[in-house]
Amino acid sequence: MTTLLLIRHGVTSATGKRLGGRTEAPLDERGVAQARAAAERLASLPIRAVYASPLRRTWETAEHIAAARRLDPRRADGLIEVEYGRWTDRPLTQVAKTKLWEAVQNRPSLVTFPEGETIRGAQERAVATVEDLVAAHRRDVVAAVSHADVIKGVIAFYLGQPLDLFQRLVIAPGSVSALQLAPGGRPALLRLNDDGPLDPAAFRAPPSRRPRAGSRSRRPSEG
Repeated sequence: MTTLLLIRHGVTSATGKRLGGRTEAPLDERGVAQARAAAERLASLPIRAVYASPLRRTWETAEHIAAARRLDPRRADGLIEVEYGRWTDRPLTQVAKTKLWEAVQNRPSLVTFPEGETIRGAQERAVATVEDLVAAHRRDVVAAVSHADVIKGVIAFYLGQPLDLFQRLVIAPGSVSALQLAPGGRPALLRLNDDGPLDPAAFRAPPSRRPRAGSRSRRPSEG
């Protein structure tokens, strides 16, 4: 069973103001503090590998977490931010006035960003990356630093939550969410949007039940 720690990067000067997308904004002073705090909270866990979206803000956050374990971050392109296309770096107050924004909030499964990616497509490639990590780390605790919408998409999938409800999840900068995953097993959500101390004993979930005959895993495109 793999314990997957999903960490959102620390804040940048654009967080909460602009739709940063795949811009290369560095962590600001507060974001660095959040990354260091996340590294301290994770220090008691036996993390074997640290993966990150290749963008600067996620990579810088991952470097703090990895350094505490004397590890080097590993690049995971499938965890990169959603491609927002022409919306990239636009003020949130501006995009919030559009009809598409209403769909983003209420029917994200139908959304394609102008010259960008679909939210469902982002979920599918993120889940595929997580499945690869689980296959590579069958008995490990693994950290993965990514972005709010990507993390929400992954968690929604493993909870069996329709994508149209994923905006009900909140993933704050520097927060830690945790899943226990096993091939063919039942996922367990251990933490969501957590910013407090992490007790290693709390990450011991009950053994997964074996799937019943004829059952199969649901792919993102099926719900």
